[in-house]
Amino acid sequence: MSDAPPLLEARGITKAYPGTVALDDVNFAVRAGEIHALMGENGAGKSTLIKILTGAVRRDFGAILIDGRPAEPDSTPRAQQAGIWAVHQEVMVLPNLSVAENVMLGCQPRRFGLVDRRKTRRLANQALAELGLSLDMDRELGSFPVAIRQLVAIARAVRANARVLVLDEPTASLDAPEVERLFDVVRALASRGTGIVFITHFLDQVYALSDRITVLRNGKAVGSSRTQELPQVDLIHMMIGKGLEQAIERERPANAKKGNVAASFVGLGKTGLVEPFDITLHAGEAVGAAGLLGSGRTETAMLMFGAERADTGSVEIDGKPRRLRSPRDAIRAGLAFSPEDRKADGIFGDLSIRDNIAIVLQSKRGWARKLSRRKQQRLADEYIARLNVKTPDADKPIGQLSGGNQQKALLARWLASDPKVLILDEPTRGIDVGAHADIVKAIEELRDSGLALYVISSELEELVAYSERVSVMRDRRQVALLERDELSVDRIVAAIAASSGDR
Repeated sequence: MSDAPPLLEARGITKAYPGTVALDDVNFAVRAGEIHALMGENGAGKSTLIKILTGAVRRDFGAILIDGRPAEPDSTPRAQQAGIWAVHQEVMVLPNLSVAENVMLGCQPRRFGLVDRRKTRRLANQALAELGLSLDMDRELGSFPVAIRQLVAIARAVRANARVLVLDEPTASLDAPEVERLFDVVRALASRGTGIVFITHFLDQVYALSDRITVLRNGKAVGSSRTQELPQVDLIHMMIGKGLEQAIERERPANAKKGNVAASFVGLGKTGLVEPFDITLHAGEAVGAAGLLGSGRTETAMLMFGAERADTGSVEIDGKPRRLRSPRDAIRAGLAFSPEDRKADGIFGDLSIRDNIAIVLQSKRGWARKLSRRKQQRLADEYIARLNVKTPDADKPIGQLSGGNQQKALLARWLASDPKVLILDEPTRGIDVGAHADIVKAIEELRDSGLALYVISSELEELVAYSERVSVMRDRRQVALLERDELSVDRIVAAIAASSGDR
């Protein structure tokens, strides 16, 4: 196999968008019968590379070869004709059609100009049988669980003679037995010579299934290795760009101002989302949350804030039991949450900075007690100055600000509501250096002023610098809670990388 050209090869793939280079001279190859994991953090370039390989996006530079010969998958149909198919996390099936119709979609046999339903069912049944599945061919696909829909989508690709199958986060919504069933199918396809590209954030699954791993970081391919030759610690370092030899120069804060328990979450969890966890937050304390993308950090925060309803555990705020059935309950209890995706989940882009800052406080007061325009203006002016939001005035639409200044305005919104606990999800991601420094400074000042903070961040040095403790997440469970005297980047990385048998 080593003498044969790769089944699929991408050479020097480059793709730029206004203001950013998504892929920079990336090389990637998949051999026949190989299960190849494509790894990288959010923004690493994985999605762009897959879109180029499957014809959804055109590359700017570079070449794509199939069996060593140039190919031009410049549209999804042409990519599929070349044998490159993708099955995404959001399964692209038609739930209102039958199983047979979904398997044979686009290639249904005809007789006298009409669809031959009997032959459609027979061919679909054969395609599913090759994957070890036996289903009611006439039943609507939407009545089956997600795992079955995934397998039907794979059967469609196999039926269309897919030579390279891209599985993009296929296990995100599956339970353990469903994952193993999917893996059995994937291994069987690989044994027949199909090349598999496997994208996931679950490290255990990568090591259980894949033969080779390629890592992207910041639009560049930083390495490729046989899975059995790449320790998990080294894989994590490749993904986040940190080495064990890197020391932390910044001194962690003193413990003097750590106060009473502000919030306690005991055994909080939700089946299929996050396993039960315990977290206690004190006034004047920042607790960090570390883990790779998909590890369950954001889901943990959403449970704490009531954006996801827990099915186990209890919550106390200021020593009083609370039922957080919604974000409204959380806000009334004194919690605040600034989400990772500020554009989609945070800002109201067309509204002014003033309106965006005042909206949570107004909601907390109730719309019958409307904030005066003077009060709104005073709040906006205070926090614009306090957080160094760069804007000519508070009337400017927040959507016209830079990412860093939008982040500061979101922080101002929650501080104006006078919370007891502030949850921040990736507060420094995707912002310029100056805004980055301002946000870190604000976190430290808020902690020192007595606020309890729970901060999710991929910047491990920052977490070590300002956190009293760090909760380490992996595969949607809390695998470690590191105390201040054992905090270091090395220990966090080691906890993320620890195998299941080590825990």
